[in-house]
Amino acid sequence: RREPLALINLKKKNEETGEEELSSRLEHCRARATRHIFLIRHSQYNLDGRADKDRTLTPLGREQAELTGHRLASLGLKFNQIIHSSMTRATETTEIISKYLPGVKKISTDLLREGAPIEPDPPVSHWKPEAVQYYEDGARIEAAFRNFIHRADVKQEEDSYEIFVCHANVIRYIVCRALQFPPEGWLRMSLNNGSITHLVIRPNGRVALRTLGDTGFMPPEKITRT
Repeated sequence: RREPLALINLKKKNEETGEEELSSRLEHCRARATRHIFLIRHSQYNLDGRADKDRTLTPLGREQAELTGHRLASLGLKFNQIIHSSMTRATETTEIISKYLPGVKKISTDLLREGAPIEPDPPVSHWKPEAVQYYEDGARIEAAFRNFIHRADVKQEEDSYEIFVCHANVIRYIVCRALQFPPEGWLRMSLNNGSITHLVIRPNGRVALRTLGDTGFMPPEKITRT
């Protein structure tokens, strides 16, 4: 979100002294809390399903989600919410993870659905969606980034820990945008199913990437990238 200085009308003067009360007004606009964003890729799913409702998690995918849920619970953090893509594979992954985080509210959104965020650079031969898909999906995924990835609200007093369960393309694009890297490079990263990506957003708006696609908590034979 915007820098505090950009939210203040510098032309407005103090009526008594005629001086700008910049520092005091800045204090009312400055965030104080840190946001921890955990981006979870959905688990392995049935690739043969034609419609979204048929693309359910495989037995291995359900095991992966169990492992991810256990890992998140083991961190000992007080998670505020789980926001997840409305697609079947992300919803099912969320349901399994949430068993390990009782009491944490779940919110479904279409903004985080899988798609083609922006034409990748360099291009790849195995994946070439229609050009119109970049315009349709790209605008939505950019909206997801702007809506969810920002510094804490000025009213937020304590650090927050939020989980987002979505898709590889969405996560990779969000990471590039959050770190201010060229977003066209999103496809240069690879994410395992059920992996954890951890972004930290400081009160001053600076972003750090703590982990990218972590699946070190899974046995090697359980790791997939489908």
